[in-house]
Amino acid sequence: MTAKAIMVQGTCSNAGKSIITAGLCRIFKEDGYKVAPFKSQNMALNSYITEEGLEMGRAQAVQAEAAGIAPSVRMNPILLKPTNEKGSQVILHGEVIGNISAANYYQQKKKLHKHVVDAYNDIAEDYDIIVIEGAGSPAEINLNENDFVNMGMAKIADAPVLLVGDIDRGGVFASLYGTVELLPKEDQDRIQGLIINKFRGDVSILEPGLKQLEDIMHKDILGVLPYLDVDIDDEDSLSSKLAKTVSVGAIDIAVVRLPKISNFTDFNSLERFDFVSVRYVRNVKDIGNPDLIIIPGTKNTIADLMWMRESGIEAKLIRLASTGTALIGICGGYQMLGKEIHDPENTEQGGSIRGMGLLDSETIFKSQKTRTRVEGSVSHIEGRFEKLNDATFEGYEIHNGTTEVFSENIMSLSNRVLDGACKDNVLGCYIHGVFDKGDFAEKLMEILLDEKGISDMKTLEIPLDEYKNQQYAKLAAGMRKYIDINRVYEILNVDKK
Repeated sequence: MTAKAIMVQGTCSNAGKSIITAGLCRIFKEDGYKVAPFKSQNMALNSYITEEGLEMGRAQAVQAEAAGIAPSVRMNPILLKPTNEKGSQVILHGEVIGNISAANYYQQKKKLHKHVVDAYNDIAEDYDIIVIEGAGSPAEINLNENDFVNMGMAKIADAPVLLVGDIDRGGVFASLYGTVELLPKEDQDRIQGLIINKFRGDVSILEPGLKQLEDIMHKDILGVLPYLDVDIDDEDSLSSKLAKTVSVGAIDIAVVRLPKISNFTDFNSLERFDFVSVRYVRNVKDIGNPDLIIIPGTKNTIADLMWMRESGIEAKLIRLASTGTALIGICGGYQMLGKEIHDPENTEQGGSIRGMGLLDSETIFKSQKTRTRVEGSVSHIEGRFEKLNDATFEGYEIHNGTTEVFSENIMSLSNRVLDGACKDNVLGCYIHGVFDKGDFAEKLMEILLDEKGISDMKTLEIPLDEYKNQQYAKLAAGMRKYIDINRVYEILNVDKK
């Protein structure tokens, strides 16, 4: 039997579509249904590698976790990873098919339409309910021709639509009304309910406006959802986490906010330590004297290294490293820490560039992308990070290029070659999620606490998977409290079990 479908669209980007989709997935799972998320096209630099070694949007991986199922590229057949202001790397069914300009991509949409339909029909055969997430806004009328992301996707799945408005930005009534009014009658009729998201304050003050909006639009307002105290990975660079620049914890971790930062969710798990403050810096003056600096992954290593050089951040990091500040590079950040980076195949922008020279390594870019899940342990470390020896980890790699280390590798992987390098207080590796599982993060925190003479801080008490499940349950409970879930079931035309 083909699944029933419901779609979550928004009046704008970052209205809360992703987290509401995750919440609905968890609610339907709790109520006994087999449920899966779906997003036909995702544009994000945060991606995830499946067990098959295929690449998909991280938001759909999070939604799959909420649904209690393994992430699959069927849930996100098209992923666009921006490479510059006018183009993106296109990933279809988990495989890179090339870089393309925005104008050329829209010319290719007719060809991609069939891939979206096939992926949706395939996954719909295996589940009771599919929760579909839109992208941006359906009222982007310049993009509606050949659309398969918003109302075009709703038509493919014959799905009713819930429209989400972000009240925190202001003008939510106008946003909801204007979005609907810009749509043709057929698409207006698909919108079966409105949700106001990110509310702060006394909802009674809103009630006169809610009543007027329902009367004008003839659409049910299903609820007003406040900011919920849940810790769930955000989808994109609009995340409020990236705005944190001030340390409030005993351990101060500064992450360089690169222009093309990718997979910044790598560091969310560090914030589970209640004594840790993770902040994101993009100016020399904001760096200060942290206990640990992290250079994260990036979609364009060479361009972001040049940005660090031109902004003075590179020189600041080198000075701090020379005085003993701990410095870790992940993926693109790891590549930057070496002596040289070469791009003979024009994978990024061609040529060669001097690295930061903090690790005895050299990177050569290749067009073939490495995509794999990994697990293993740390070895051969001396000096500052010595206590990381035997630390375990799990994660995944997504990168173009290989890095040759001229001294000792430090990451012993169970399913492939050695990886990573360390020199004194500088460490690098390709592994996204290295802080998530195993005891790598815990041992790292012990090192930082010991150096500050702190011995009474609690370490983590529950595994990450259990913690995530608690957060998904809190999200579902909050949505049940503030949103009319019975009405959602009516719109879906499914009986609540």
